[in-house]
Amino acid sequence: QVQLVESGGGLVQTGGSLRLSCAASGRTFSSDTMGWFRQAPGKEREFVAAIRLNSGSPFYADSVKGRFTIARDNAKNTLYLQMNSLKPEDTAVYSCAAGNVDRLRFGEEYDYWGQGTQVTVSS
Repeated sequence: QVQLVESGGGLVQTGGSLRLSCAASGRTFSSDTMGWFRQAPGKEREFVAAIRLNSGSPFYADSVKGRFTIARDNAKNTLYLQMNSLKPEDTAVYSCAAGNVDRLRFGEEYDYWGQGTQVTVSS
């Protein structure tokens, strides 16, 4: 089992920045990929970013490319999402996920999920 706990969400103005953290515990070595997904009210969950834990290779949704950066600290078992130039359309509950995945943009591929943290961007 892997436990994931997100933090760092909050209210920010358009153009502002936030850094989300996802602390992992348990059998973290059993996962090869960690990712961030988000879900806005009335919308489906969507892929934001993911990282292959062995290589460190990042992957981004087109909507956040150039504004968000995913990173991991293996020593601290923590995943980060640095979000810059935030827009109102970034408002959502952000959740981190972990698992052995092939199609990293698909949430159903992930085995473990955190509870989510709310990000609200005011216009």
